[in-house]
Amino acid sequence: MKRFHVHVAVDDLETNVRFYSTVFGMPPTVRKPDYAKWMMEDPRINFAISNRGLKPGLDHLGLQVDSDEELKALREQVAEAEIAAVDQPQATCCYVKSDKYWINDPQGIAWETYHTLAEAELYGQDTARSTTEPEQGKATSCCAPKPEIVAVGIPSIKKSACC
Repeated sequence: MKRFHVHVAVDDLETNVRFYSTVFGMPPTVRKPDYAKWMMEDPRINFAISNRGLKPGLDHLGLQVDSDEELKALREQVAEAEIAAVDQPQATCCYVKSDKYWINDPQGIAWETYHTLAEAELYGQDTARSTTEPEQGKATSCCAPKPEIVAVGIPSIKKSACC
């Protein structure tokens, strides 16, 4: 079963932990000095925040899966659509070890698809993954490599005034 994942970079972790704990009606499932995560069942979401020197806002979206088989099936869909992806087997990021891959959507938003294998004591190693190079000396995003961006043959959808 899939779980939707959202990771938001924040400037003040304590203020955001209080805010999201109130919104979600529960404290974080995981709490570290630079990171917090809520694993919820209703809605089924893995919502994480961190204050690791990034510009505040949406860092990335993703799908967390429960098995290697689900990860493989989703990875094959991406390969069949000829969407560029970066594989990261046995990656340590956000205090867990995971098998994962990264893609960017047509807007440049990073998507992480992963299967968590175990907890980890370290946050992980930060590496650049945005479509633009990070500023010199600044921290970069959550353990993701910079993917190759390619055009994808997705049919256009008429835009409406609302979502």
